[in-house]
Amino acid sequence: MPGFEVFGDEERREVEDVLKTGVLFRYGFDDAREGHWKARTFEQEYAKRLGVPHCHLCSSGTAALSTALAAAGIGVGDEVIVPPFTFVATVEAVLMAGATPVFADVDETLCLDPDSVAARTTPDTRAVLVVHMCGSMARIGRLVDHCRRHDLILIEDAAQAAGASYDGRALGTFGRLGCFSFDAVKTITCGEGGAVVPSDRRLYERAFQYTDHGHDHLGANRGLDGHPILGTNYRISELNAAVGLAQLRKLDFIVETQRRNKSFLREALAVHSGIGFREVPDPAGDSATFLTLLADDETHAREVTAALGGAGVEGCFYWYDNNWHYVRRWEQLSRLQTAGRSVHHALEKIPDFGAIEIEQSDRIMARAVSMQIKLAWTPRDLDRIVAGFKTVFGG
Repeated sequence: MPGFEVFGDEERREVEDVLKTGVLFRYGFDDAREGHWKARTFEQEYAKRLGVPHCHLCSSGTAALSTALAAAGIGVGDEVIVPPFTFVATVEAVLMAGATPVFADVDETLCLDPDSVAARTTPDTRAVLVVHMCGSMARIGRLVDHCRRHDLILIEDAAQAAGASYDGRALGTFGRLGCFSFDAVKTITCGEGGAVVPSDRRLYERAFQYTDHGHDHLGANRGLDGHPILGTNYRISELNAAVGLAQLRKLDFIVETQRRNKSFLREALAVHSGIGFREVPDPAGDSATFLTLLADDETHAREVTAALGGAGVEGCFYWYDNNWHYVRRWEQLSRLQTAGRSVHHALEKIPDFGAIEIEQSDRIMARAVSMQIKLAWTPRDLDRIVAGFKTVFGG
């Protein structure tokens, strides 16, 4: 990853199709666009790949999350269980919906721990928002069962997991709604883009209405559309969709390359004693965007991260200190710093996000060191990385 490593003539041709017609807007202008419907074609091809009836492309992964929550009817007074290890947008989307995020722990999958989710479920819980972090999957079967038993809405944030699956089924298709991101550094990219994958027609209609100011998109005259709901502008442009369409057609190649490179490096590391790995519930379905080591403790993890960098092994992340992806560094959340007065400031009891209890997550994340798997690595690059491993771990 990411997909920009394999930009080529395919992306250029798709973009040129759009520029030749001058129609950059995803709706209407049927005659002028000369049959080129990039967003629509992406949606059709991605839905087919995922094995689902519906897919709606939008402007970002964050837009996809907000749209999914809106389509599911999540709002003020609802609690949504979320993980502490995710991109901050997951939690921002819940807050912007007026709902309250409730943090459950991750386990050694680095995704939501079903036991912790069960412990944090209350009568106010309306949804569980599971995030398939770093290209691999949560214990999705157990989370599906929990949500069914308690009549909860399961939403999947598969922003980092395009091309991943569990038991042969694509991640993002287990819940009522799935969300994907196609931003600049994702497995496939539109530059900026995202997608919502609803499980039924009603949710699909709500999603495409919400992303376009409530338009119902019935008939051929946009000016005569009905507006069943209030919405917003989360539309994607045809230019972004064009790039993404070319990238989508490379997804098999991208995932295959990632898996091959990751497997090579994991085997090289496995010979070193004392090195553990993140748990992957279905290794065959891992999209292999990251290789994650679990060190003995926080001190060891910090030493390993620094040593790998010093040995020329680039792209290593120590998530425990990361201020985008792990909640303990989100001071803006702990202080509930918003641009204006929010719904949560008006609650009788304002949530204290500075006092969340995630001791299990802290223990696990303090040990985790992830290395990004790149597409452009040559055999010489891989040998150089293995040599770096030997420098750090001996052997």
